[in-house]
Amino acid sequence: MDLSSFLTSLATSCIIFLLLMLLFFWLSNKPGNNVVYYPNRILKGLEPYDAMYKTRYPFTWIQEAFSSTEKDVISISGVDSAVYFVFLATALGILVVSGLVLLPLLLPLALTDKGKSNQTTSKGTFTDLDKLSMGNIKEKSDRLWAFVFAVYWVSVVTYYLLWRAYGHVSELRAAALMSPEVKPEQFAILVRDIPAPPVDQTRKKQVDSYFRALYPDTFFRSMVVTDYGKVNVIWKELEGYKKKVAHAEAVYAEYKEKGKPEGTRPKNRPRCCGLIGAKVDTIEYYTEKIDELTTKLEAEQKVVLREKQQASAFVFFKSRLSAASAAQNLHARMVDTWTVVNAPEPRQVIWDNLTKQFYSRQIRQYIVHSIVFLTIAFYMIPIGLVSAFTTLENLKKLLPFIKPWVKKKALRTVLEAYLPQLALLVFLSLLPKLLLVLSKAEGIPSESHAARAASGKYFYFSVFNVFIGVTLGGTLFSTFKTIQKSPDDIIPLLASSLPGNATFFLTFVALKFFVGYGLELSRIIPLIIFHLKRKYLCKTEAELKEAWTPGDLNYGTRIPSDLLILTIVFCYCVIAPIIIPFGVVYFGVGWLVFRNQVLKVFVPSYESYGQMWPHIHTRIVAALILFQVTMFGYFGVNKFYYTPVLIPLPFLSLIFAYICSKKFYRAFHDTALEVAREDLKEEPNMEVVFKSFIPPSLATEKADDDQSEDALSPISRSVSSA
Repeated sequence: MDLSSFLTSLATSCIIFLLLMLLFFWLSNKPGNNVVYYPNRILKGLEPYDAMYKTRYPFTWIQEAFSSTEKDVISISGVDSAVYFVFLATALGILVVSGLVLLPLLLPLALTDKGKSNQTTSKGTFTDLDKLSMGNIKEKSDRLWAFVFAVYWVSVVTYYLLWRAYGHVSELRAAALMSPEVKPEQFAILVRDIPAPPVDQTRKKQVDSYFRALYPDTFFRSMVVTDYGKVNVIWKELEGYKKKVAHAEAVYAEYKEKGKPEGTRPKNRPRCCGLIGAKVDTIEYYTEKIDELTTKLEAEQKVVLREKQQASAFVFFKSRLSAASAAQNLHARMVDTWTVVNAPEPRQVIWDNLTKQFYSRQIRQYIVHSIVFLTIAFYMIPIGLVSAFTTLENLKKLLPFIKPWVKKKALRTVLEAYLPQLALLVFLSLLPKLLLVLSKAEGIPSESHAARAASGKYFYFSVFNVFIGVTLGGTLFSTFKTIQKSPDDIIPLLASSLPGNATFFLTFVALKFFVGYGLELSRIIPLIIFHLKRKYLCKTEAELKEAWTPGDLNYGTRIPSDLLILTIVFCYCVIAPIIIPFGVVYFGVGWLVFRNQVLKVFVPSYESYGQMWPHIHTRIVAALILFQVTMFGYFGVNKFYYTPVLIPLPFLSLIFAYICSKKFYRAFHDTALEVAREDLKEEPNMEVVFKSFIPPSLATEKADDDQSEDALSPISRSVSSA
């Protein structure tokens, strides 16, 4: 990519962002769009606009974002959202502090050196931007000492800011867990791998007697997990019919309002999505189905409560101190029996996974990790091909018929600016759901844990297939003949290509923050979908609310994407320091945009109290180590005799990660007892705590009819794997 293409890409992306921001200002001021741009505030009973900013201007949202505090974020969207902003602020701080030294130090050294670019510019090997990179420094030059210092400076800054961030997030987590508010999960533990009960005992009595003997003063009761998969299917079908009846009744009422007193009763075909069968009265048909399924559901619930108890249970305690202590204790001599962990939030329990036994979970984990490894390995092939084939020069070789088209300067400039980056973004969008499904298949018990696991897989996939895949893929394709003639030259060729790939990643980062953040802020797609649904599909208030209720921040994909950008900027911040301002803008604009979205739009689907931070921290350190190893190899290829001075850095990073893990991580895995002992503002209602873990499909009003001699109540046995 030449300089004009790069500047065109940058200017176009910037203009798109400004247009989308103005569109956001115009659309968000229309009252009919409030549910799209302010759903979080509306669901909490707040006014769409902050009282301080009743007068709206195009940049009012920026003022609101800057004026908001961390307490505001926690009160509206929870600790996990606040931790995400700690991550963004930490990444931004690393790049700003690093850039203050690297930019004035390294750019003049690269620009004024009579190095490689001056020898090869006539052949088109280097672009104008490459003159600002380390690739413009002569081999063995003493100027390389400045770049060695830069590597150490970035590393030290990262260590310092990560240490501070870890401590701060630890305080946020502790403050949230010490809250005087009653949180059901703090009074419960999850017990898995329960051994077979004695012949004269039921599962319920076995669990009760076991924990009552260990915790006689604080044990409250247990809730045995049951296999209620069939019940859940029936319940979902029943709820679907109830929605259809409500929709049909709303349509019927609408017909009456149009001047037909008798109305026109809606009809439908009952089979194959309304395509097959004689037409029937919709309201009568679905009402009959509801009556039929209600009877079937009640019968199946009785069977589940009595006969389908599994080897897992929730155990409840009268105090959160006792629950925290129990979750950290070893309850059995054998690791595969009476496995106890902290209970997840009721709303994020993955019920299907609670019944999976110890060895099944271990085997599943190995299988999933193998699949992920193969996915990463085989995805490298298409990613490398995308990198190789989406350059215009390679496309002209492969597809000669496009030559007349790409000779047009305007079209050529646009294609060079966007084609490779857009192709890469499309490839990346295909993967997250697969990784989340694989993570849940491991037997993970909670949504937040599954999101963290998927996030880790996605991060390593992105690093290997985007950063490494793009760099190596393009280089191997363009230099394949050279490598065939002289295989020993592969390492120098790959290393010397790093500065040349900086322009690709500069454009990739710019496209991500300008266009990506512009679309995020403007919410064009959700707005269009909402208005289409409201006009043509939604007839009831419930349907209308479902149409505009947003999702959460989606940490499983959001954080890996941000970490990929941080990895790219890390690895090029010394080789091509000009990338640092782009990284600063990415995280700075991201902080502003997501501050607005978190305070006004996204509604959290769960709360893990910052448990994602240790995983974020580990991956930032992994990105730092990749940067240090990359720089070591690049200095070596440049024949810098003092390259071994960089050898200690990866080891220092590993030591730093180890120390952080030992100091901070345990408090994220378990709840510290000094935190759990804090007083509550009122005595918890243990029945409410207990019932909060009952899944909807088993929360029947007729449960009292199903009592059996071994249970405190039938609901005690009514939790299962959804």
